[in-house]
Amino acid sequence: MKTFKKLSLIAGMLIPAAAIISCETTKKSEKQTQEQQDTKELQNPKKHRDGIVLEEFVYNTADFPSAHSATMLELENGDLLCSFFGGTKERHPDVEIKLSRKKPGGAWSAPRSIADGVQKDGERLPTWNPVLFQNSKDTLTLYYKIGPSPSTWWGMQKTSTDGGHTWSQAQRLDKNVIGPVKNKPITLEDGTILSGSSTEDSGWKVHIERSTDAGKTWNIIGPLNDAETIGAIQPTLLTYTDGSIQMLCRTRTEVEYISETWSKDKGKTWSKMSLTELPNNNSGLDAVTLKDGRQLLIYNHSTRKQKGMGHKGRGVLNLSVSEDGKNWEAALVIDYLDEPGKQFSYPAIIQTTDGLVHIAYTWHRKRIKHVVVDPEKLTTYPIVDGKWPTDKIPLITSTEK
Repeated sequence: MKTFKKLSLIAGMLIPAAAIISCETTKKSEKQTQEQQDTKELQNPKKHRDGIVLEEFVYNTADFPSAHSATMLELENGDLLCSFFGGTKERHPDVEIKLSRKKPGGAWSAPRSIADGVQKDGERLPTWNPVLFQNSKDTLTLYYKIGPSPSTWWGMQKTSTDGGHTWSQAQRLDKNVIGPVKNKPITLEDGTILSGSSTEDSGWKVHIERSTDAGKTWNIIGPLNDAETIGAIQPTLLTYTDGSIQMLCRTRTEVEYISETWSKDKGKTWSKMSLTELPNNNSGLDAVTLKDGRQLLIYNHSTRKQKGMGHKGRGVLNLSVSEDGKNWEAALVIDYLDEPGKQFSYPAIIQTTDGLVHIAYTWHRKRIKHVVVDPEKLTTYPIVDGKWPTDKIPLITSTEK
């Protein structure tokens, strides 16, 4: 009897202990599973990325260490062109305009140089901010800048009649014509071309270069802003069904918001420049009017000094959507990394004939990244008072190397 009681007592003591060990093991296992899941998500961050079809680099290795300021264009045959400037670093005399091509279903070709800053006397100057634009069915134009700095550069162009395979001799644009300073021009229904441009030699001033003869001659309209009140550069243009045109601009650091101005007469006159509710970190942006009338804006949703937003606020790249250009909704965080010197910047955006949206941008000044988005599959949330809805679309650290 005593032995039985003793065994029963021991058994009674062991059962709870086993249960405790089992419970602790389960919790430990659950914790490990969660940690593994968190690690997996960081390695392959797909949360809140509805609509992203493809992410890739335009190139992985090249004979130049630095790249910046992409532009994109779809040709009639479906080829996709991406141009940017590359060299030792921005402002270095060896910086040239590069071009890569992606055929439908294919990979990007290795970047090749299509323009440089070599002068007649042999002096070499840096090139800047290429923009590809189809002036007419037969003529493709590369606009770019040459000069020691943005305050002293001048506008240049080359043309191609074979889809960018070969290019004409470089030609300097007429006096005071800069060409599209960063972003693509737009063509109105009557054939008028509007090119958003700007100067920095006597304050940041935006102007329009307007052509009614496919870019042979240009009429300068502006400046459109008071540089002392709102210093702005590098405009992008959006169109609306009522005929109005919206211009969105990069602004100086102290302004902290994207600026806007509107035209109701095909770009001949513009409203007084004002500020939107969207932040700007004194960095480039771009936008496109979709075939369905919606507007897409690609930009850094940050101010320059905002904490947690990486190098000069360029550590986050965002995509937003609007119906009217006033009320914007958050769609995607394309890339995010809060590390010194790292950046996602100077984006370009277009919509191709298949309805997809293509984005190209500077990836840490080392490469150009290409992202494809299906605008029909975007899940969006309102941006209230200029605040990104991080509870809906969080900033997930990118781990791409």
